[in-house]
Order: sequence, then structure tokens, then C-alpha cells
Amino acid sequence: MAGAAAAVQPLESSLLPAELSVILPSFNEADNIPILVGLLDKALAGIAWEAIVVDDNSPDGTTEVARKIAHGDPRVRVIRRIGRRGLSGACIEGMLASSAPFVAVMDADLQHDETLLPKMLAAIKADDTDLVVASRKVEGGTVGEGLSKIRAWGSNIANGLAQKLLNVTLTDPMSGFFMVRREKAEELAPRLSPQGFKILLDLVSSANGTLKIKELPFTFRERQHGESKLDTLVTLDYFGLLLAKYFGDIVSVRFLMFGLVGASGLLVHLVALRVFLLSDMSFNLSQTAASFVAMTSNFFLNNQLTYRDRRLRGFGALIGLLTFYAVCSVGVLANVGVANLIYADPSFWLFAGAAGAVMGAVWNYAASSALTWRKN
Repeated sequence: MAGAAAAVQPLESSLLPAELSVILPSFNEADNIPILVGLLDKALAGIAWEAIVVDDNSPDGTTEVARKIAHGDPRVRVIRRIGRRGLSGACIEGMLASSAPFVAVMDADLQHDETLLPKMLAAIKADDTDLVVASRKVEGGTVGEGLSKIRAWGSNIANGLAQKLLNVTLTDPMSGFFMVRREKAEELAPRLSPQGFKILLDLVSSANGTLKIKELPFTFRERQHGESKLDTLVTLDYFGLLLAKYFGDIVSVRFLMFGLVGASGLLVHLVALRVFLLSDMSFNLSQTAASFVAMTSNFFLNNQLTYRDRRLRGFGALIGLLTFYAVCSVGVLANVGVANLIYADPSFWLFAGAAGAVMGAVWNYAASSALTWRKN
């Protein structure tokens, strides 16, 4: 497949300044990148274009594959990100690296229809439009075979929440396939979150209704190679983005992610506390043990979601867990102390446990950000 891509010869239009930059965020897409470049070459014939592959240091050699293609085709550029993860951040970096007047964002997994790009470009130029979205929800569009029934159901719920909470009028705010004027992307970039997977929703909600938008129908294709990078924890990430935008970006998405994980930890804490109390342990000992159970749960959830761009693995994860215990120990002391002051009657175990757990939340976030998941 790489050989087929290498045979693609740049057209004369490649010597002209790019009119369109196609941003391709990638992670473990070594098999798909050569195919996609070949498809772009056919779909964008006669258009001065470039592809910017933004790779999150894929272990499968995606960066190396893309660079080999770039060596023979000047229309392909590569950005390798180390110590940073996430589709939204990759898209933002790619858009800011472009000098073309128009930038398109599409997945590198072949599920987006590249033949729609010329239509999107024509629409954004002819109608003085700021943003063209490839939608699965307008007439003529469909999810096709690209989403399972469960993911399609979840996508519909996510669309509905975005439309109601953020007053987003798009039919498909969850789409990851769109084209925008670069000047508009540059203008909005400081307000965008580098975390998460829903860059389009972030872009539109941050614009506060100032973008002229057009939607075109497309069919979501089935993935050909590799596996989806979206897991169930992305749901929490999405709700964090919704809350951040709903409250006007007063707090960061990361802090809200930490808070959502903390909320799940509170439930874990209370369940563990009840179990320990039922085993005839003293309240102080039960509260302390439940705190460490909740901290362990919070560490692994935060490592997978909140700090996915700084995710700790192997021995580093073990050290991180011990560090997390250490920096949260002050929070545990406050937790147990406050809860013990409130706890006088066994019937108040729920309120006492909850109050104690909340006391350590802010400290835990500040300490873990600075020490456990510190930037390299």
C-alpha cells in the first residue's frame, strides 16, 4: 500500500501556494495514511492542496510512513507530537500550522468521504460561508455502516445535549469532518480546548453564533484498518466540554474532567465506606480505608481520561499511583477530620462521608496536576 502511495506524482498545482490544507490528526494510522493521500490526490485534482498529518507519536510508525510520503510529495507535511495527546489539540495545531485560506479537518481512518472536499471548498467560497460541515443528519446523509447501533444511539443523545445546552443549531455537532476559513480558526483558537475529541462543537460554541455555516450530507464509511480510538471514557470527556462551554469557560475542561471523575470517586467512596461499616470496622478506620479505595479508582480514571495526554504507563503508573497517594494524604486528613466532626450518629454516615470527601477535592486536583501528572 505504501508503494501505491509512493507512485502518486504531485501535480503542477502542488507548486502553487496551497489553497486548501487538509488536517489529518492521527494515532496508529500507518496503514491508512498512504491510502488516504492517494485518495486526496484523486479527489482534489486541479486544486492546490496540502495534507498536514498531525501524529501523536504513534507506536505503529505512522510518523515514519507519513514522512516517507512527504519526501516524495511536497504537498504532505508532518507534525509529530510528543507528550501531547488528543484529537482536538492535534486539529488546533494543524490548523495553526497552515497558511492556506481554507482548512479542512477529517479523520485519517478512511471513514470520511474525501470526494466531498471539492464541494465543501466550492460552498465555502461561493456563499461567503465561514464553516462547511459534513453532516450525517441532513437529508441525504447517513451514518452508514460506520457506527454500531450503540455508538449511533450515543451520538444522537450527544447531539441533542449540544443543541439544547449550548443552543448549537447544527444537525450534527458531533461530526469530525468540516472545512473552515483559516482566519476564523485563528481567531477562535485561543478559546478552544486542546483536550477532547469534539473540536467542531468547541469551534461552533466558542464562536457564539458569529459563524456563517452550511451543512452538506455525507455517508459515514466503515473503518478499513486499525481500531477506533474512541472508548467509553470519552463520554465523560464530552460532558466536561459541554459543562465548560455551558458555564462560559470559567473553569477548564481538565478541572471539570477531574471533578466528574471525583464524583464517581465519591460514589465509590460511599459504597466502600458502607461495606467497611457493615464489617464492624470503626468509622475512622472505615473512612480512611474508603478514602484509599476512592483514590485508587480516581487515579486510574484520571490517568485514562483527565490526563490522557500525560498518561502514565508501566512502572511510571505505579510511581504515579504512589505519588497520588502521597499528595492526596493531606486531603485524606481533612476528609477524615471533617467527617469525624460531623459523624455522631450512625444514621448520618452518608452526610459525614460525603462532606469529608468533598473537603479534599481542590487540594487533590492542584497537587496531582503539579506532581503526579506534571508536564515533562
